[in-house]
Amino acid sequence: MPVKDYSVEEKLANLVKLQKIDSKLDEFQILKGELPMEVNDLEDEIQGLHSRRTRIEEEINGITEFIESKKTAIKDAEAQVKKYEKQSENVKNNREFEAINKEIEMQQLETKLAEKHIKDANEELAEKVRNLDNAKKQIAAKEGVLTHKKGELEKIIADTEKEEKHFSKVSTDARAHIDERLLYSYDRIRSSYRNGLAVVPVERDACGGCFNSIPPQKQSEIRQHKKVMVCENCGRILVDRDLVDSVEVK
Repeated sequence: MPVKDYSVEEKLANLVKLQKIDSKLDEFQILKGELPMEVNDLEDEIQGLHSRRTRIEEEINGITEFIESKKTAIKDAEAQVKKYEKQSENVKNNREFEAINKEIEMQQLETKLAEKHIKDANEELAEKVRNLDNAKKQIAAKEGVLTHKKGELEKIIADTEKEEKHFSKVSTDARAHIDERLLYSYDRIRSSYRNGLAVVPVERDACGGCFNSIPPQKQSEIRQHKKVMVCENCGRILVDRDLVDSVEVK
């Protein structure tokens, strides 16, 4: 839908109105502060900690299975030793005796090696259990902070939601009454400054945005509403105080 051909004074009044509405919307964001970002960051952090916890639990299961397999290996080796010891009772010559002894030594060596693997694995397991306990404590602490932050944010949203929705709708309506080129300039200027001020009044002979001095001749032109004037220093759109006061936003 094409924008109506407004006079410069009407264009300026529409810009002042939009600025007042957007400044009101900015106030809601200031009220929320860093809370939305903090909540998102905490949720990401907790998700990462849960992944770490799962990984540690899988590692613990792996080590536990490894220890059980080594215990089984020891039992098998001990059974083999008993079998060879029984066989050694019926040897016919030295060669058979030496061969059986060698097998017994091999099985005893397997047992010692398995015992060493179990000892090392138990040390690793103890460390993993400590890491798991630490991860669980971190998750609990972070979830406590998250619950608190979410509660704060939800209260602010509940208190301001109705107003915020109203001003968002009013902002959309106001934008429909400003031509694209002017709206583009307004948004570009607004995004350049942390306070979001793109349209400012002349206050005490100075720009209401950067406080740069405005010459009397330029102030006179601003009051005439014949063209859109900008601050030479900061690029903000300049209007007179009377125009600002005449525009109401409900």
